[in-house]
Parts: sequence; structure tokens; C-alpha cells
Amino acid sequence: MVVFPQPARAAVRPGHMIVAGDDALAERLAAELRAVYRERITLVVPAARRPGAAGSARVSALLGRMQAVINRTDDTLTGGALDAPRVIEADTLDAAVLTEAGVREAAALALVHDDDETNIHTALAARRLNPRLRLVIRLYNRKLGQHLEELLDQAAALAVPGLDPAALDTSTTVLSDADTAAPALAATAIAGTSKVVQADGLLLRAVERTPPARGEVADPGLCTLALLSSTTNDPAGAEGSDASGREGPTLLPDDETVAAATGRGTVVLETVAHTGSAPPPGRLTGRGLPLGQLFSRRLRWSLAGLGICVLGLAVTTWLTSEQRHPLHAGYLTLLDLFAINDPALDEPTSRQVLQLLSGLAGLLFLPVLLAAALEALGTFRTASALRRPPRGLSGHVVLLGLGKVGTRVLSRLTELGIPVVCVEEDPEARGIPVARRQRVPVVIGDVTQEGVLEAAKVRRAHSLLALTSSDTTNLEAALYARSVKPDLRAALRLYDDDFATAVYRTLRAAHPGALTRSRSVSTLAAPAFAGAMMGRQILGAIPVERRVLLFAALDVAGHPQLEGRTIAESFRPGAWRVLALDTAAPDDRLPDLATTPAHDGTGRPAGLVWELHPGYVLRPQDRVVLATTRQGLAELLGRQPRRGTRPADA
Repeated sequence: MVVFPQPARAAVRPGHMIVAGDDALAERLAAELRAVYRERITLVVPAARRPGAAGSARVSALLGRMQAVINRTDDTLTGGALDAPRVIEADTLDAAVLTEAGVREAAALALVHDDDETNIHTALAARRLNPRLRLVIRLYNRKLGQHLEELLDQAAALAVPGLDPAALDTSTTVLSDADTAAPALAATAIAGTSKVVQADGLLLRAVERTPPARGEVADPGLCTLALLSSTTNDPAGAEGSDASGREGPTLLPDDETVAAATGRGTVVLETVAHTGSAPPPGRLTGRGLPLGQLFSRRLRWSLAGLGICVLGLAVTTWLTSEQRHPLHAGYLTLLDLFAINDPALDEPTSRQVLQLLSGLAGLLFLPVLLAAALEALGTFRTASALRRPPRGLSGHVVLLGLGKVGTRVLSRLTELGIPVVCVEEDPEARGIPVARRQRVPVVIGDVTQEGVLEAAKVRRAHSLLALTSSDTTNLEAALYARSVKPDLRAALRLYDDDFATAVYRTLRAAHPGALTRSRSVSTLAAPAFAGAMMGRQILGAIPVERRVLLFAALDVAGHPQLEGRTIAESFRPGAWRVLALDTAAPDDRLPDLATTPAHDGTGRPAGLVWELHPGYVLRPQDRVVLATTRQGLAELLGRQPRRGTRPADA
């Protein structure tokens, strides 16, 4: 184990956070915690093969990459306003290394190694050393992750009698790359941005709007989050303004400030869609199956005609024979129809004629019955097979790759009711059964081959999501799609952060009129992991130019700034603003509003109410969703502002 010396101010103090990992996600997560939440960080990385000078150079390069990420995120930290992260190199993550990292005094520990077994062993050791520690674990096995969460929370409750992990926010959170990347990728396809926050299944996005023309009235959305110092209309530009204006952004302004600010753009909060929407039309779901989906119109008319003939023969038999009961006459007609009745040799002529007509109707009925059986079989086979893209489809999302990430994005898009066409080379891919159940059109083929994207109707598509496991395949598919439709919105999943940046800049320069987004896995996953480390009250963060707005869910009880105040009185411009009220009963509330509610078929409505009356008085049993600055959240939670935190910034 090698601990690189840091300045005295970087010594371990209670409340710091530990990040342990072996890839770009650990670096990005540490930078996210510093730049967005301004936390003190201890970074534990695998030891270099050659210790000494080589190790020092490696750590220096690591800190340089982290500082570059921080500078791109927040220009208020370029002068070293926060303590430098403490870096520890260790071959194994044992109890000694965790103790040296300060796990006993830490507030949270993130285990983001690529090996599930390493993360599990370390989590068990860390829980023994500090039962009150908030654990965030990266696991690929989702079922194992659910059991591990319960096990570690139970271990914490047994280690400290009376400890409630959920109430004290010391619980365990297990995340995977696919789960954390899916919402941002889906939002990129829908809204063209990853500036989204999920609350109780509702997808919210922050939209930058230019100043309205004279005489026009701007749509305020749910609320105005900020006034921009400058705006840009370039759809392929960087996300957020360039902060080139002399006046910086104004976070959480009041209505008077917004009305007085002329010529300045705004950032407003909008609703994209609610999860759990009805299944797409045409799915064979439910207990009742309409006949129109089983049998064609021609076959239905043939069956109806034969039924009328049989009914007429039965009535005629009843009227012309000595049978007094109509049911007995109908029974004789059916016997004649199926040719299992005795010949009417000694019967009247009318009875013999009716028997011959019934036999003829039976001959006509057999091929119709066979056709009905074949059509029903074909309908069920089609329902279990992959659909082809409909002929008139347009405005859809072309999704390339149905692996772990692609499958989660597909589920997210179908929940939002967005039409999707998938392209997958492997017919046995993970997401093929999901697409079959959702009745989503799928094109089987290599996306780099000519004609595959055309079969997915890319020329009439709204956007392209390239999510295969190959960076070159994603790039090649995006370039080919742009040659077919130059203004196509494209989002690429790339593994390397630097490569993603280079691809984004090149595509932006080549196609300035089209929106392009390149996403690395570490960039997409880091915000979700960072939010989980901050606690379940953090729903997400949205950058506004070079500053950050946080979204949090708080219980009103214990916060004098909220309790007993009206919605209007609780609003503090530049610090926090109440956005929504959770109307669900305390026992029915989701412990983590940032997660998507499970669809259990009960049609559970959203518990959040967003259109709040300004005169509503907040009660202690209420839970609210707030937009807040970093300084405002620290004040609400009773934390002291950290060095380097400017009150105006938050």
C-alpha cells in the first residue's frame, strides 16, 4: 500500500467520502463529488506495477485528469479552492487499507471496481468497520444486488441496536452501469440533452430558452430555474451557455427578477413524460383477445354466413317436422351438418331435402373451420415473433444494440411511449426477448452493412442511439446515418471520455445544423453514483453554465425554514424553492424518489403534485421536492459551508 503525501489540510476528517475503483468511473465520480457537491475525497486505486517514481507520475496524471474534469464543470474551482483529493494505491482492498483511507470516519464509500466479487468482499468488510457508513456498490448482477442491499442493511441494524438505515440514510445502494446510463441516454434521444432529473417516475428536463420577442409571452414551464448570462441557439453547441457574459447566471430567481430581466435567456423546468404509460397499440395483452386480431374480416363474414344458414335450417326443420321443441330440431340439424345422423329414407320429402342441405352446409363448413384454425395459429406465431418496421413509420428512435445498456434504454423508451426500431446483429442478444414482449420492431443484421439502417427507416427517424459495445461500430453507424439524413439527431455511446469529446467536436464541426451527443459510460454513470453517495434525498444535479442546481427530497419535519410556512414563504431566492409535494401516505412513499417505481399492474399514480398553491402551509408530515443551490442545501441540512464555497454560487 502506497499513500502519497498530501498537504496538511488534506488530512482525514470526519464526513469525507471514499471512492475505490480501477477505471475511469472512479476518477469521474471523484471529480463529480468535488465539483458538484464540494466534498472531501479519498481515492483508492490499484497499485502500479512499478512503485516509486512511476507511481508518483501515475498519481500526478490521475489528479491532472480529475482537475481537467472539474475545470470543465465548475470554473470556481480552478484556483484550488478545495482540498486536493487524497490518493492511496493498494494491491488489495482489505481492512488495513480501508482503515488507512478513514472508513471509520467516512460518510460514504463507493466501490466501483469492474469485479463484482471485489466489490462485495470490500463492502462486507467496510460494513463491519463502520455500520453507519453509506455504501454505494457497482454490481452487474441485479438480483444479487437486491439481496446484497438487504443483507448489508440488516447487518448495520444488528451491529447498532436501534439503528434504522433508511431513517438515518446509512443504507446500501447497488447500481449498475446499464441502470444509471439508461435515463440519460433516453433523455438524449427524446430531448436532445442529458440535463434531466427523475422523480417518482417523472422525467424532468432543464431547457434553455432565448429571450422572447417583443409582444410574445414566454412559457414558464413548471418554474424558472435560472437567468442565463448568455444563450446560444446552436443545436450542436455545448450543453449550457459559455458564461461569456459579464453578468453571471442568477439561480432560482423570483418572479420580479425574471420579469425585470430583459434580453436574458432562462432555464425552465419541463415535464417530458410519465413512466408506466399504456402499452403500445397492437399488443396482444390482457385476458380478453379481440376476434378482429385473431381472424380476418373475410373469414369472419364466412363464419357469420354459415351460422345464419345453419340457423335457418334449424328453424325450417322445426316448422316442417313434428318436433315440438326447437332445441331438438337444432340438434337434428347439427347431426346432419356433421354427417353423423341416420339417412332420412322413410321421412317426408321436406325432411330429406333439409338433410341434404345440411350435409352441403357441413361440406362448406370444414374448409372455413380449417382456415380459422390456421389464421389463429398464424396470429399467435406472429405475436411471438419479431416485428418488422411498419411501412409508414416516422418520427421514431433508431436504437442500435440490445445489450445490457441497450435493453434498459429500450425499456425506458417504451415506458415513455416513444416509438422505437431496434437494430441488433445477434438474434440471441439479451434484449431480443424484451423487444418481442414489447412488440417493438427489430431489424436483425450488421449495422455497418448497407441496407440495414434503411430497413430501420432511419431516413424518417427522429434520432439515432448507437449503443453497441464497439466504439468504431457506433461511430461508423452515426456517420452513415448522417450521410442518409444530415440533420438526424445522433447520440453515441463511447467508452473513452477523451475519445467521446473528440468525436463530439468533429461531428459538430461537420454537421453544425444537427444535434450530436457523444456519451462515455463513466460520464453517464458518475452523476447517479455521486447522488447515491450524497444520500437518498439527492435526486440529481443540473448544470447551469458553470454552476450547479441540486434537486432534493426532504421531509418538512425538523426544518424550520419549511415547517409551518406557506409555499410562497418557504421560497428563498438564490437558495431553494419548493417544486412538488409528495401526497402519498408516509407508509406508501418510495424511500428513494430517484428510482423508477415498479410496475405491478395496479396503475399506481404518481404521488408528486407539481402545481402547488402558493398559500399551502407545509406540515411536518409532508415531504417536498426542492430545487436548491449547494449553499442552500448545506443550510437546510445543517452543514457548515466548506472552504472555497462562495455564498452567491452555492
